[in-house]
Amino acid sequence: MDYYIERILYYVASFLAVAVVLTFHEFAHAFVAHKCGDDTARMEGRMTLNPLKHFDLLGLVMFTLVGFGWAKPVPINPYNFKKERRDLVLVSSAGIIMNYIMAFVFWPLYLLFIKYVVASYGNVLIVILVENFLYCVVAYSLGFCVFNLLPFYPLDGFRIVDGMCRRDNKVLRFLRRYGYGILLGLIVESFLCRFLADYVYFFGYLDILGYVLSFAQGILGWPITAFWGLII
Repeated sequence: MDYYIERILYYVASFLAVAVVLTFHEFAHAFVAHKCGDDTARMEGRMTLNPLKHFDLLGLVMFTLVGFGWAKPVPINPYNFKKERRDLVLVSSAGIIMNYIMAFVFWPLYLLFIKYVVASYGNVLIVILVENFLYCVVAYSLGFCVFNLLPFYPLDGFRIVDGMCRRDNKVLRFLRRYGYGILLGLIVESFLCRFLADYVYFFGYLDILGYVLSFAQGILGWPITAFWGLII
């Protein structure tokens, strides 16, 4: 099959996978916030599986190209929570847990698709598209888990730290002030390293977020692959 057709199919599958991963991630935040007593997200139309309600254009593009990105943060009002600190941690963790569950569910689907469909119809365009889609959902779900655990504002990791620390904590203030800039710098660095690695292989070793993704797929994904490997 033509190389360019394969790349187009991959990017289409990647975009669709991003839409699914981000949508369920943000829905989980809104749903748990609702259960904890805060209806801010629901009233603003964010407790939905409609991906258009959650997209941030730049974050979506970066996710599709680099494998890391973001959606529009789900609005919450911690003062509506039943127990503010506890519920802030629960709501912040919900998206991460949802993505891990998605990786757990989609990995056997990917294995079964490879075993029974790709083996027989591997050259059919729709088969290649679905194969890439299932794999990307797993890879992005695991990557998003680890990415969102980074303690930089406005990621979930920062909110978890925020819920566990006192408000006058100096580290928390630093992360709130400079976290977004650090995060954006890491994403740009990763994008540039991957681009330059096509010309100078050495740059691939400087991709910091690339190492995070490797950790996500290798370490965090091991229990999933090990469990389903015993069955499929």
